[in-house]
Amino acid sequence: MSEYALELRGITKQYPLVLANDDIHLGVRWGEVLALVGENGAGKSTLMKIVYGLVEPDRGEIYVDGKRAEIRGPADAIALGIGMVHQHFMLVDPLSVVDNVILGSEPVQGVSIDYRKARAEVVRLIEELGFDLDPDARIEELPVGLQQRVEILKTLYRKARILILDEPTAVLTPQEAAELFRFLRRYVAQGNAAIIITHKLDEVMEVSDRVTVIRDGRVVGTVATQETSPPELARMMVGREVILTVEKRPKTPGEVVLEVQDLRVAEAGKKPRLDGVSFQVRAGEIVGIAGVEGNGQTELVEAVTGLRPYSGTVRYGGEILARPDARRVREWGVSHIPEDRNARGLVLDFPTRDNVILGDHYKPPFVGAFGFFVDEAVNRYAQEVVEAFDVRPRSIHLSARRYSGGNAQKIIVGRELARRPRLLVAAQPTRGVDIGAIEFIHRRIVEARDAGMAVLLVSADLNEVMSLSDRILVMYEGRIVGEVRPGEVTEEELGLMMAGMRANA
Repeated sequence: MSEYALELRGITKQYPLVLANDDIHLGVRWGEVLALVGENGAGKSTLMKIVYGLVEPDRGEIYVDGKRAEIRGPADAIALGIGMVHQHFMLVDPLSVVDNVILGSEPVQGVSIDYRKARAEVVRLIEELGFDLDPDARIEELPVGLQQRVEILKTLYRKARILILDEPTAVLTPQEAAELFRFLRRYVAQGNAAIIITHKLDEVMEVSDRVTVIRDGRVVGTVATQETSPPELARMMVGREVILTVEKRPKTPGEVVLEVQDLRVAEAGKKPRLDGVSFQVRAGEIVGIAGVEGNGQTELVEAVTGLRPYSGTVRYGGEILARPDARRVREWGVSHIPEDRNARGLVLDFPTRDNVILGDHYKPPFVGAFGFFVDEAVNRYAQEVVEAFDVRPRSIHLSARRYSGGNAQKIIVGRELARRPRLLVAAQPTRGVDIGAIEFIHRRIVEARDAGMAVLLVSADLNEVMSLSDRILVMYEGRIVGEVRPGEVTEEELGLMMAGMRANA
């Protein structure tokens, strides 16, 4: 057996406008967890897609256990013992755990599927791994932490000995993340290997043995985890000093800007998605909503921003809007950073200049007397936003889909803050964003709060919620189950509340 489970030698991938991977060399040893870190657009995802056979490199070689491998598709990768757990789970919700695990690799007996054998193997794996999973439960019935375990089961059912995990804790509570890390340590202790891609440097320090840093498509260094620190890794990733903590001074909140009373969102025959939610957000404060995704946060944001009908009362500055649709809410003074930037934040084929004025595109000074765009006004405003919010490249004519995740997010944040709203609703404002862009976005949100803006922050990142918020509301199964202040609670205690284990703070 070779010392290295997986080696990449000289991997290069050129796209028409970007060199995604530039002569990359790296390796993960048997028995270790290798963390792969870097900014958005650094080339991490492209590299792992090459390893898993989803992208073909222009040059370079891949070695698995010391032998050169030809990987032309996921089937080749799976046959070589490589498994990948994607950030967005690849599961079929109506099917059971067993059905999802064996899908595409069903054992057959004659001309039919040997379901009894398949189920027995899945049960054996569940017991061996110590996963708290019902093999017959439907995916749609499972919380996200258990869904991720199903994804891991899928790879191990296919005999994966090299496991790649892409942002594996993005939707997990601290307790679920800790359980995942315990599994990874057991997994590599059995002689396997794992690669974890994450933006969370505290997780890198906790679970990895070595760290490889990629910047601008090149490896800038590989270090032993015990011999580095989060500030040093951040400096390697970004090429400059990065402030990892949110700096904000205490602030006295002002008048109530948003008041929600007994808010309910329900579908016929189903459990309510929001069930009697009430709270206030004042000028000059950040109120954070903490909770495992799927507990009503999306419905709350959509109701408050006019995107979803509801029962109950929502007051904006003490006013109940007669027509609380998205345009009316926005005209009142609400800005919205949506949780899915591609689906709701940007028109990907539109240039930056058009995306920067979305939502206000029908108003002066962007349109003239006859309803036509005033190009000079649009271009000038767009250029100001691009420069003020450090969007790179600084082109107002580049289509939105050509930007990295961090810069695409800056376009949205810039658009929503530049209009100087009374209330900012920020849903997952730094999801999938690199550490440099996170620092920038956090600073701008705090500046908005200090200028008197009310901010409702919804994030699955507990560190983000605790760092930015003045008050934290915890949601579980469509209800507010507690209110705490960041300095008075630990991440572990907050995680228990998010899991419904404590009803009161």
